[in-house]
Amino acid sequence: MATFRKRSGAWQALVKKKGFGQIGRTFDTKAEAEAWATIIESEMTRGVFVTRKEAENTTLEEALDRYEREIIPSKKGGAIESVRIRTWKRSSLAKRSLASIQGKDVASYRDVRLKEVAPNTVRLELALLSHLFTIAIKEWGMRGLVNPVLHIRQPPPGKPRERRLAPDEIESIVKHTESPTLAGIALIAVETGMRRGEIVGMTWEMVNLKKRNVTLPETKNGEKRIVPLSPEAIRILERIPRRIDGKVWGLDDPHSVTTAFRKALSRARAAYVKECEEKGTKPDSAFLVNLTFHDLRHEATSRFFENGFNPMEVATITGHKTLQMLKRYTPLRAEDLAERMK
Repeated sequence: MATFRKRSGAWQALVKKKGFGQIGRTFDTKAEAEAWATIIESEMTRGVFVTRKEAENTTLEEALDRYEREIIPSKKGGAIESVRIRTWKRSSLAKRSLASIQGKDVASYRDVRLKEVAPNTVRLELALLSHLFTIAIKEWGMRGLVNPVLHIRQPPPGKPRERRLAPDEIESIVKHTESPTLAGIALIAVETGMRRGEIVGMTWEMVNLKKRNVTLPETKNGEKRIVPLSPEAIRILERIPRRIDGKVWGLDDPHSVTTAFRKALSRARAAYVKECEEKGTKPDSAFLVNLTFHDLRHEATSRFFENGFNPMEVATITGHKTLQMLKRYTPLRAEDLAERMK
């Protein structure tokens, strides 16, 4: 028999049945408490009840800590996943028990985040939460837990970015960076189409200047990839002093590249605007605006196509697995294509 009590503005449901003891849970409304109690009593009667005690005693924050200790180290892109974990820890759900988090709570989080960040960012945050619940159910013994992410709509995929580098943009960024490594890293990104993490993780053992390539032993796709180096990429690498630790750039955290890129972009834009003011000209509203480090990979991939490489050749260089994925990175300039039609 279930009983209900209102305490501090919330409703507590208590279900007591012989052989199961007393089980309780708190809800925002009496209707939610009654619905929960009906389900629990039905499961007990049918002999399919599974205790949710551990899930009710474990907060999302505690589960995130355990997930970071046990799961993140085995995942590619662990550093980025840790950033998403910190985002979840700052949310209002962090102090809630896993068992108390419902689909409507996650949907509310989704809607708020969509006003702050891009849809794909939210999709990745939800994917992490969903995987955490899956691990909790399958590996941490919380069998009575329900994955709330499975019961909500996913944000629609964002439109593919079409940002291409304008003339002088990369040169301006390189000129205004205060990072000792960003200039080389940014230029290598444009020349090779390599991902940020792939570039940061480069060691001299991977680089063969005679054969003009870089061997990436394990990429985002879990496969080895050999990236050809252009003459300009060779020149850039030849100018870099060798380090004792064997690393090309001496960096551990890919996010430091993004931070340095954003700062250089901001300084370059400010210098450009100031120069325009001194000349009495109107600044181009798009120059050095809305540009990300990942756009350099877009740019490189598009240039490969414009230089006459076919899709199979480009995929070999960039590591894209499907033509559909590759199409998202290849917004070709119509005027360049028109030139080839003469």
